[in-house]
Amino acid sequence: MLSAKTRRWWGLGALALALLALGFDLTILNVALPTLSVELHAGTSQLQWIVDAYALVFAALLLPAGLLGDRFGRKRLLLLGLGLFGAASLAGSLVDGAGGLIVARMGMGIGAGMVMPLSMSMLPAIFPPEERTRAIAVWSGSMALGLPLGPLLGGVLLQHFWWGSIFLVNVPMVVVGMVAVAALLPESRDPSTPKLDLAGSALSASGLALLVYGVIQAPENGWTDPVVVSSIGAGLALLGALVAYESRIRQPLMDLRLFRSPSFLWGTVAGAVGTVVMSGALFVLPQYLQAVRGADAFGTGLRMIPLMAGLLVAGIAVDRLAPRFGHKALILTGLLLLVPGLVLGAFSEPGSPYAFIATWLAITGIGTGFALVPAMDLALAGLPDDQAGRGSGLVQTIRQTSGALAVAALGSVSSAVYRDQLGPDAPHAARESVGQAVALAERTRDMALLHDARDAYTSGMAAVLVGSAAVSLVMAVLVWRSLPRPAKDAADARESEHEHIAS
Repeated sequence: MLSAKTRRWWGLGALALALLALGFDLTILNVALPTLSVELHAGTSQLQWIVDAYALVFAALLLPAGLLGDRFGRKRLLLLGLGLFGAASLAGSLVDGAGGLIVARMGMGIGAGMVMPLSMSMLPAIFPPEERTRAIAVWSGSMALGLPLGPLLGGVLLQHFWWGSIFLVNVPMVVVGMVAVAALLPESRDPSTPKLDLAGSALSASGLALLVYGVIQAPENGWTDPVVVSSIGAGLALLGALVAYESRIRQPLMDLRLFRSPSFLWGTVAGAVGTVVMSGALFVLPQYLQAVRGADAFGTGLRMIPLMAGLLVAGIAVDRLAPRFGHKALILTGLLLLVPGLVLGAFSEPGSPYAFIATWLAITGIGTGFALVPAMDLALAGLPDDQAGRGSGLVQTIRQTSGALAVAALGSVSSAVYRDQLGPDAPHAARESVGQAVALAERTRDMALLHDARDAYTSGMAAVLVGSAAVSLVMAVLVWRSLPRPAKDAADARESEHEHIAS
């Protein structure tokens, strides 16, 4: 007979396997787009929607999914989300057209939008404070580990099987996760949770969907494009209306009083900054490793392992160091480590030795882990038990929206520097992306274009990394000045913050 402690850790391990599939899904599709364009006769706009349909639905569901979990049972809704994700993955592997795959990707986004906040909201409900930091490290690490493994796995599957295998691989992982969650993890809910706030849900879903759509389209269409401007403007207006509406009603979807807790506020903001840095690095790195350094999809994933290894090492270390030094000290350490790691990366050249690349990737990974894991623990410690779902949904909404904004903004910076360095006389196709420039140069044997494109992209990557380092440094100063005291005792911090919110 398994003890309660053993059951929850085995259950989290199985849940981590399912979360690994969600991590795969964020990157595995990138290596498959050329294959999908041929096999499904998909044009550029259809390929874009195959990618974006998932992100739009995912972002829109994070807040209402957390509230529904609080009301109807987090375990029950988590199982439903996993089931939807697995069923949509199976459907995506069997469709024979781009339209069907777009619909399947939307279904996967619905499932993922439920799994992400609900899986996080179960951590404070089933793990005591002394185990929660380690549980969050496992939760964060399983998602993060899927990111570099996506291209690795995708390259292997596409080399040996048909394109649908990149979606089919999710199914057994989700099934194992569902069985283990059902058997090992307890149910948790709050019977006093208010009914679903339909007006707030509509405002949050539509506002986030429009905002995310706008920032996704911005690097492609330009920030001054009417569709981009109107989408972002309408999204911000709806989110502003959401904040105004939620601050007036008695039972809100998004309880703004949570931000009165310093732990919740600064844990959420620091976690968002960690997500921004990770998103920026994961955006520029694959193209640098593939187009500039010549690695294939499998080799790219392999070369990104130091980043994820650093993240996992830091997560393990945080579990041991948090009780001794407190969360504030660890978050500051992580944010300050990110600065030299990212600045060192800005000195990368097309021909830099891989040992140099691996070094700054490892430092960046360690810094991200030290910033992200204790920040998430701090945010969860600031949540009352009856708001675990809603609070976790709010944390994840801020993190995911920050990541989408970061990719759009940093992508625009990278693109602007790349085009400026390449010059106006370069061929149009080469100015579109470094991948197209390399393909054109190799096809025409234009070695000068190849050299210029690789140098230009490396300059764009340097600008992104320096910008991310600046954000990390500013965040470190804010945490140092604004987080009132080290949260050495998460249980005490949680108790005092509950009293503060209740008042």
